[in-house]
Amino acid sequence: MIQNAKTVDSIPEAKPLETAEAHVTAFSHDGRGVARIDGKAVFIEGALPGETVRFRYRERRKRYDTGEVAEILEPSPDRATPPCPHYGTCGGCDLQHLRPEAQIRAKQEIVAAQLEHLGKVKPESWLAPVTGPVLGYRRRARLGVRLVPSEGRVVIGFRQRNKSFLTNLDTCLVLEPKVSALLPALRSLIGELSCPNRIPQIEVAVGSSAAALVFRHLVPLTEDDRERLAAFGEHNDIRIYLQPSRPDSIAPLWPVAPEPLSYRIPAFDVEIRFEPADFIQINDAVNAATVEQAINLLELAPTDNVLDLFCGLGNFTLPLARQSGRVLGVEGEAGLVRRARANAELNRITNVEFISADLYKESSGPSWGDFKPDKLLLDPPRGGAIEAIKMLAEPLPSRIVYVSCYPATLARDSEYLVNALGYRFAAAGVMDMFPQTSHVETMALFVRP
Repeated sequence: MIQNAKTVDSIPEAKPLETAEAHVTAFSHDGRGVARIDGKAVFIEGALPGETVRFRYRERRKRYDTGEVAEILEPSPDRATPPCPHYGTCGGCDLQHLRPEAQIRAKQEIVAAQLEHLGKVKPESWLAPVTGPVLGYRRRARLGVRLVPSEGRVVIGFRQRNKSFLTNLDTCLVLEPKVSALLPALRSLIGELSCPNRIPQIEVAVGSSAAALVFRHLVPLTEDDRERLAAFGEHNDIRIYLQPSRPDSIAPLWPVAPEPLSYRIPAFDVEIRFEPADFIQINDAVNAATVEQAINLLELAPTDNVLDLFCGLGNFTLPLARQSGRVLGVEGEAGLVRRARANAELNRITNVEFISADLYKESSGPSWGDFKPDKLLLDPPRGGAIEAIKMLAEPLPSRIVYVSCYPATLARDSEYLVNALGYRFAAAGVMDMFPQTSHVETMALFVRP
C-alpha cells in the first residue's frame, strides 16, 4: 500500500481523539471549511461556511492544520442530507452535504478568489452558471477492483476518502444509472473469473445509445473467462472490451465488431464518435450547454478563421465550423486527431482541418503555422495553456474563450492575457460539470480592445 509522504514542514500528528470547536468562515478550493484558531488556519472536511462545529484534528503543520467534523453545533441553512448511502466513506463525491444551488455559489466564489489572489485579475461581469442534472450524470468513470482474501469478496468502487482502500459500492448515484445498477452483479462476475486478483480496474464509457465496460487484466484470460464476460455483456446489453496492457491494446469482446460509441451536440447537429478510452466531457447535458455558450461568446462571423487549441475529438471544433468560415483544431494526441478527422467526415463538415502538435513546447513559431485566427478557443487540461498562449502573434485574435478545468492555471494564464497581451477580461462563469464534488470548470472571455 502506498502511503502519502509527509511534507518537510510537517510536525507530529495530533492525538486521534483531540477535538476543538471552531466557527467556519470560508471554503477552500477543495471544498473544505476554513476556520481560524489562534490565528492559524484549519481546513475542516465536512464543514460549511457559517457553521460552528466540533472537529477532530487530523494533522498539525507549521502553517495550517487539518481536521474532520465530529459534530455540527450550529448548522448552515445550506446543509443537506447526502442522498448516497456511501457518502462520507467514498471519495468520489465531497459536496453532497451542501445543497446543489449553494454548491454553485461556492464554486463561483472559489473561482473568483483564485483569479484575484493568484492572477490579480477579476472579470468585468459574471456569466450565469451552466448547470444540468446533479445525479446520474457521470458517463465516464474508472472503477477500482480488488479481491480482499481476508473477507472472501471482490470490492468495486472509488477510493475511500483520504485512504488508499476502495469503497465497496452497491450503488453510485452520480454514475450513469444503468451502470450503477450493475455494480453488485459486476462483483459476482469478477469473483467467478480465474484471476479475480488480477483485474485492477473497469473503465466505464457511456454514449447516447450504448454503454461500454473495459476490463483491465494483468494476466491472460481463459476461454471460460471470456465466455463469462461476453455473456454478461449480452445479458445486460452492455458492450465489453478487454485491455491486456496499454490503452492502445483495448479491443472489443462483445459484440465482436461494435458500432462506435457516440454523443450528440443537438444545437449544431453534430455527432461525436469516440473510443471507450478517449477523453470526453463527463456530463453530457452540461457539455452541450457549454459548447453553445462558448460559441455565443465568440460572436462568430461567416468569414471568421477560428483556432481551437487542445481540440480533442472535435467537441468544440465541429460546432465552431458550423458557424464560421474556416476552423483549425490542434491536439497533441495523434489518435484523437485521426478520430476528429473522421468525425468531420461523418458530419460532412469540410471547412475544418485537424493537426497534431505539442502545445506545451514554445518554439520559434506557432504549431499552427501561417493560420491567422480571428477568434480563439482554448480547452486545456489542468496544466493550462500558458505555452500555447505565448505562441500567439500579431494580429492577435479579437476574442478568446478559455474553457478551464482548474482555476489556478486559469488565474495564471488570465494574468498573462490581461497584463502582457492587453486583453480585457470581459466575463467569466462556472460550468457545473461535476455536481456533488468540489471540482469546478470555468469559462472566461477575453476581448481585444
